[in-house]
Amino acid sequence: MDLFDEIERGRTWREELCDGAVVLRGHALAIEAGLLGAIDEVIAQAPLRHMTTPGGFRMSVAMTSCGRYGWVTDRSGYRYDAVDPDSGKRWPQMPGVFFKLAQEAALAAGFADFVPDACLINCYEPGARMSLHQDKDEHDFRQPIVSVSLGIPAVFQFGGDRREDKAMRIPLQHGDVVVWGGAARLRYHGVLALKPATHPLLGARRINLTFRKAS
Repeated sequence: MDLFDEIERGRTWREELCDGAVVLRGHALAIEAGLLGAIDEVIAQAPLRHMTTPGGFRMSVAMTSCGRYGWVTDRSGYRYDAVDPDSGKRWPQMPGVFFKLAQEAALAAGFADFVPDACLINCYEPGARMSLHQDKDEHDFRQPIVSVSLGIPAVFQFGGDRREDKAMRIPLQHGDVVVWGGAARLRYHGVLALKPATHPLLGARRINLTFRKAS
């Protein structure tokens, strides 16, 4: 039976990917209204934008941030910055509903005392993708990554410590949360190109919230 069908019917469970990595199926569903309202508030202050990589490529995923730091990429490189380069202002404050979800999900995955200071908001439309990469711009790799999926389905790739390692393909649905840290913290990961779909609350979009401890 197709895993997406299982999730659509409301079954939720904890899925271990490897030592240090887990999918918490449907973990964010109970607070979806609060999350979506908070996302709209952040985007109103710091609009989504398609950033450019150091190599000059326009990212297919539109992004913004909230929290003490935001993630930025441009011709000069990848980095965290306290100021939104588009507005010259500090990034919007991280909503309380975001912070609480990130801490609770990290604890459920076995990572206590997670205090995220950055949340990346990624907006995928059909055809958008994220190539395999490591999250390594942070200062403390002892802190996990918490990734929340909202909207249309996606296939998450979770690989090994080297880019050439074979990656698992994990289907994600609205409300699923992936947490990885410890021995899995620097594993390569990405998202396959999204297939055309619509969601009753978000239309033809997938919103991904990625929480990190940047400083």
